[in-house]
Amino acid sequence: MGERNFREERGAVNEIIKRRRSKRAISEESLEEGTAETLVRAAHLAPSCFNNQPWRFVLVEDREKLKPIKDALPGGNYWAKKAPLIIAVVSRSDLDCELSQGRVYYKFDSGLAVENLLLQATDLGLVAHPIAGFDPGITREVLNIPEDFELITLIIVGKPGDPEELSEKHQKSENSGRERKPLEEVLAKNTFDSS
Repeated sequence: MGERNFREERGAVNEIIKRRRSKRAISEESLEEGTAETLVRAAHLAPSCFNNQPWRFVLVEDREKLKPIKDALPGGNYWAKKAPLIIAVVSRSDLDCELSQGRVYYKFDSGLAVENLLLQATDLGLVAHPIAGFDPGITREVLNIPEDFELITLIIVGKPGDPEELSEKHQKSENSGRERKPLEEVLAKNTFDSS
C-alpha cells in the first residue's frame, strides 16, 4: 500500500458515522425481539467520567404507554407517532462527576451513550432520531419518572418508512445531502477563536 493510500485510509471517517442521519420516514412495523435491548447494550458501553454510567433508559414499546406520549407530541413531530419504540433518556447530576467551576458531566456522558445507540441503530438499518419536542410532564407521568431525574430526550426508533408520507418540507430534508457547517467554523487550533 502506498503512503498516500495509507494516509487516506487512516484519515477516513467511519462509514457508520457517515451514514447516520436523523431521518423521519418511519414504519409502524414492530422491531425484532431483542432489538431495543441491543441498542441499549451499545449505549451502555459508552465512556463516562470515572465509569459512573449516569444514563438511564426507559424502553417504551407498549401501545398503551406509547399512546399518551405520542398524542402529546407537537405538530412538527407528527412523523414520530408511527414509532413502535420510544426510548426516554433520563439522568441526574449526582449520578456523575461534579467538577470544579460548575462542570457537571451527566448530560455529556448521557450524550455519549446516546451517540453509541444511534450508531448501533444505523448499523442495524433503523431510524433513530432524538427529539426535544415532546411534553415532559405527560411523559414523566406515563413513565413514572421521579421529579429529581431529568428527562433529557426521547429517541424515536423504527424501521425505515415511506418518505412520501412526510410533509413536503420533511421530504426535502429526508432526501437532501447532509449539510454541515464549514469545519473552520467549529475548529480552532491552539487557541479558541470565537469569530
